[in-house]
Amino acid sequence: MRGARKRLCSALIVAYGLFSLYAAYTVFLRPRRAAAPRPPHRDRRGPRDHVSLGNEEWNPWEGDEKNELVASQQRYEANLKMIKNARSHLEQTSLRVQIWGKAAIGLYLWQHIFGGHLQPGDVTAQWREGSQKAGKTYFSFITGPSAVPGYFSVEAENVVLVLNGREQAKITYATQWLHYAQTLIQTHKIQHVAVVLLGNEQCNNQWIQPYLKRHGGFVNLLFVTYDYALVNEEDIFQWPLGVATYRNFPVVEPSWSMVHDPRLYLCNFLGTVYKNSSRETLMEILKQDGLDKLCWIAAREQWQPQETNESFKNYQDALLQSDLTLCPVGINTECYRIYEACSYGSLPVIEDVMTPGDCGNSSMYHSAPLQLLKTTGAPFIFIKNWKELPAVLEKEKKMSLQEKIQRRRKLIEWYRNFKAWMKQKFINTLENSFLPSDKG
Repeated sequence: MRGARKRLCSALIVAYGLFSLYAAYTVFLRPRRAAAPRPPHRDRRGPRDHVSLGNEEWNPWEGDEKNELVASQQRYEANLKMIKNARSHLEQTSLRVQIWGKAAIGLYLWQHIFGGHLQPGDVTAQWREGSQKAGKTYFSFITGPSAVPGYFSVEAENVVLVLNGREQAKITYATQWLHYAQTLIQTHKIQHVAVVLLGNEQCNNQWIQPYLKRHGGFVNLLFVTYDYALVNEEDIFQWPLGVATYRNFPVVEPSWSMVHDPRLYLCNFLGTVYKNSSRETLMEILKQDGLDKLCWIAAREQWQPQETNESFKNYQDALLQSDLTLCPVGINTECYRIYEACSYGSLPVIEDVMTPGDCGNSSMYHSAPLQLLKTTGAPFIFIKNWKELPAVLEKEKKMSLQEKIQRRRKLIEWYRNFKAWMKQKFINTLENSFLPSDKG
């Protein structure tokens, strides 16, 4: 990167020098056509289209010479401005980062947190890309099935790899990308690597540790989902799960009606009810006293990775038409539903209990689960047991529309600020780690 910058600066300086010589030649050394002798005094009030004024002869090339001189000066100033702009751009953009999106969570990073766009817009395209400048960094993003190791252009010395480590088959694929990045490091094609990891829901992420620089590997930074016990805010950071981009959940722009209109339902739950889970308890409580009649409930016994157009529209409508979205724990407390509810201004009601596994088993995690959301002041309703739900819904019945409008505004504003905060934290972390230190 530094070599490329030096070459660009050298080229600009050479271009500037050559143009300066040309301008000097044009102004001072270039032979001019001789003009006829002029009388001591010329009446400039007369019309200029006269060929002669008494004994005075008109110089037909005088206007051309003046125009050429003006044009030469303009070219000189334009070239100088170009050089200044290029120099300013180099000074402002200190870092170039290429993001390789090889897990769906990369779309949440790029489209929802960064607010970036991708071309082409077709989500089924084999290759999609986008770019933007943020902070001191120029980011480019690539994704799609055609982005495979060795078959695309590596255009930056700093790389962010977005990987899926949720199950063994995904881990195997992820390690292929890590080995490719390691080869690029060893051959000096790139200098730094960060990883954004969709972690295992039980936080079994031991496989990534040997790749971290602190353990002798080459990965400078790790951003990982769920309440991973090894998060230290130094080189390992917690990352939000986000929305289900693998189901093409959209970027939702808040509207006036979303904030102000009355909603038909107190709450919603559309999802899978696992045997012997708290979700069964939730369904039993909802059936008591006819609470399920006040909410949009659509339960299924088996998880479906892909939605039909109809089921996905129903889900979005349920979020839009419900004041509350019920978020029972699954394999992990954190779920896509939390972020999707925020997108539509439907307040998440979260079952605030730890799930089995290795998540949050650290002295740092006094707020686990959902440490990241809690520390950023998420305005959710947290309950320890679904037996608390009837009281929550009873309170909900008594709220005025104006109170609900204020709550929606607060939720939507918090979510907007949360994404902006995560973006800035991500940028700052990369720049602090990847940019050379000013310290001697």
